[in-house]
Parts: sequence; C-alpha cells; structure tokens
Amino acid sequence: AVQLAESGGGSVQVGGSLRLSCVASVFTYSRYCMGWFRQAPGKEREGVATIYTGSGSAYYVDSVKGRFTISQDKAKKTVYLQMNSLNVEDTAMYYCAAEFRAYDSFCQFERNRYDNWGQGTQVTVSS
Repeated sequence: AVQLAESGGGSVQVGGSLRLSCVASVFTYSRYCMGWFRQAPGKEREGVATIYTGSGSAYYVDSVKGRFTISQDKAKKTVYLQMNSLNVEDTAMYYCAAEFRAYDSFCQFERNRYDNWGQGTQVTVSS
C-alpha cells in the first residue's frame, strides 16, 4: 500500500503563498500519477494539479494555472505544490493522491482514478 503524508498547510492572507509537501512511501516511485486535490466545505473534491513522477510532466486545471506549480524531488519521493497569489476561493483541505501508472501519459484530475490518499492539510486564505 502507498502511504502519503501531506504537510505545509496554514493560514495566509490574500495574495500570499504556501508550499505543500507530500511524502510518498512507495517502492516504484517513478511510476505514479501524483495529484493534489482540494475540498472546500460543502463542495466536491476537485483536482488542481497532477504530475507523472517518471517524466515530471505536469498538468493543471485552469483555475490555478499561472499561480500553482507542482514539482517533485525524486530522491526524497516528495511532491510539492507551490501556491502563489492565493485568494479566498483557494481555501480548502488539500489532499495528495497517487495512482500507479506504468507508462507516461496524461494524469487525470478525476478523484475516482486515485486509490491512495493522504490525510490532508488545511489551507485557509483570509482577506
């Protein structure tokens, strides 16, 4: 089983930045789609950024393009989400997720494709 541990959440003001980290306890780290998802109160969990660990190919939803950057440190088996220019709408619990993928291809944003999840880290943006 894959174990994921997120950290880095917190409270910031509008326009601020945070960096989330997700450490993956997995043997074949380079064959996964890793994704960052978020869930605000009363809303569905949505994907915001994904990365294929083998190649580093990264994907973003439109609402975070230009503001969020997903990256990784393969040696540390860690995926990051750098979040800049945060706004109130970014307030949510952020989750890291993993899906085994033997080959490099588009890493989807649909939550039901991912079968490994972390516990989440809260991000709160205030005005």
